[in-house]
Amino acid sequence: MRPIPESKLEAAVLATSELKEAHGAPIHMGDPGLLGIQDLSKPDYGDPVHLHPGDIPVFWACGVTGVEAVINSRAPLAFTHSPGCMFITDLKNDNIRSLRGGPQVHCISQDPLHFSVVSAEAAEKIKTLETLIGVDPGERGITHLLRQGELLRACLAMSHAHSVLITTGFPTHFTYEPPEENDGPPGALAIAAILQALGKEVAIVTDQRAMDLHKKIIEEAVQLGILKKSIPLLSYQRESADSALKFLCDNGRPRFDHLIAIERAGMAADGNYYNARKVNIKHLVDPIDELFLAAQTIPGVTTTGVGDGGNELGMGKVKDAVKKHIKNGDVIACDVEADFTVVAGVSNWGGYAIACALYILRTCETHDRYLRRAVGFPQLPQSVAWLPALPSVSKEEKLLKSLVRLGVRSGKTASLEMEVDGLPFYNTHSLMIEKLLQEVQQ
Repeated sequence: MRPIPESKLEAAVLATSELKEAHGAPIHMGDPGLLGIQDLSKPDYGDPVHLHPGDIPVFWACGVTGVEAVINSRAPLAFTHSPGCMFITDLKNDNIRSLRGGPQVHCISQDPLHFSVVSAEAAEKIKTLETLIGVDPGERGITHLLRQGELLRACLAMSHAHSVLITTGFPTHFTYEPPEENDGPPGALAIAAILQALGKEVAIVTDQRAMDLHKKIIEEAVQLGILKKSIPLLSYQRESADSALKFLCDNGRPRFDHLIAIERAGMAADGNYYNARKVNIKHLVDPIDELFLAAQTIPGVTTTGVGDGGNELGMGKVKDAVKKHIKNGDVIACDVEADFTVVAGVSNWGGYAIACALYILRTCETHDRYLRRAVGFPQLPQSVAWLPALPSVSKEEKLLKSLVRLGVRSGKTASLEMEVDGLPFYNTHSLMIEKLLQEVQQ
């Protein structure tokens, strides 16, 4: 471990990342507890190194690990080093391949403090995804809500998570049964599918009254090959002041590292839930917002909100812009924040972009090494298995047809047609999927 000022983290990563025959890039930056180290003043080897205000603990793979292996193997002869006494050879780094643009460092959590690493090439691809979905086909004014870099930071946090909870469901059509719109579930399933492929635990939480509907949607997703297996479906009810904490934690430990809300009705400042037309739909919505509020108090749990109008759960981070630029924004703006806010022209597009971004991260050599802390072999060959988990025009077309059969309507028009938010699937949503996939495969 060496203390590095936060402003110099990226320089430290860049300087060491090309020295692959030595220590290489850091394996961790931030809270030592995330490595299981409780006391930096008691190192296993050598003298403690003290941090100054503003310093970040940065950890590199250490040659002492190799020394321990040599000692325990009882080799008759070995040339190595001891702490503070380096072993010098005539090998040079002249032929080291330079990383394209070098690695980038991004903070993904303040409590505990945690930074992640990604190549400039992968970061640029994800930035392009963010730009693609940031268009405003419905002319709602959502371009005023966009925050650059949120998609990358959100997906970096998800990439480090072990267990993810997803929520969706916006009952905007209160005079129909079911009242849900078809924006949200497809995006949620796209995220769930790639999380499954990456070996993470994933569950969905939604309204108690909509459990049967979402159960059927999940079953359809499995049959269509969108999900490789079914996922747990949960509901949340407030029974006491600490219900949300009890739901999120098991014996004091978080059940989920990351929470995602995509096109999920969000609570406004007055405690009600509104659709875009300023109609109060609180009677149809369970208080899942409380889980996101409780997550803010649990170290190590981060949250993402995906929306396209400002009244969705997690959009509290941009509520001032919603009130200023979105129709009825002064009433409908969600008041509950998420750590990361992904804004898209259609929320499903945000889900598709998250799935594609997670794939880009896991096929990024720089991020893969950091994610596994330089232990074991690269997981990049598994990209062949991850690629089929991404959304496709064929899969999303079949899913939308299933939603139509289940009576789930288009958000803007309440139509039971091949459209989402009043936009036709063919040559609009299908074209967006193709553009996102094209960026992934470049």
